[in-house]
Amino acid sequence: MTAHRSPATVLAFDFGTRRIGVAVGNTLTRVARPLTTIHQSRDDERFAAIATLLDEWQPDVLVVGIPVHADGAAHTTTARAQQFARALSGRFQLPVELADERWTTQLAQTALDQAGTGGRKGRVVRDQVAAQIILQGWFDDRGVADT
Repeated sequence: MTAHRSPATVLAFDFGTRRIGVAVGNTLTRVARPLTTIHQSRDDERFAAIATLLDEWQPDVLVVGIPVHADGAAHTTTARAQQFARALSGRFQLPVELADERWTTQLAQTALDQAGTGGRKGRVVRDQVAAQIILQGWFDDRGVADT
């Protein structure tokens, strides 16, 4: 990532074929928080929902979680998430960075279960919590010197 001289808003996406979790943070506080889950199934509806978020938050950078097997090998969803990242970059003319998302859904579910919001109630926010974990990892992987 290019070093930011001033605080930059970052949106992160936990891509899924049924839902896309979204988180937000900025490079000043380096803290991610869950934002929303996009439930639309058609691409045009998904990108319209994303456009609304981009208008509201005015991010400088987008981060997309890339799912891989535990050993780092790609699988079918890997290519779809990479295609989603390219589509975001092309449609919105923003820098898009990729982040390893191994275990984020499981970590999100565990955190929700421990907070007493497991089951159906937790499923509603699980993807956005996974996006939060992706974004927090992205911040953590970049030391203070990168901001």
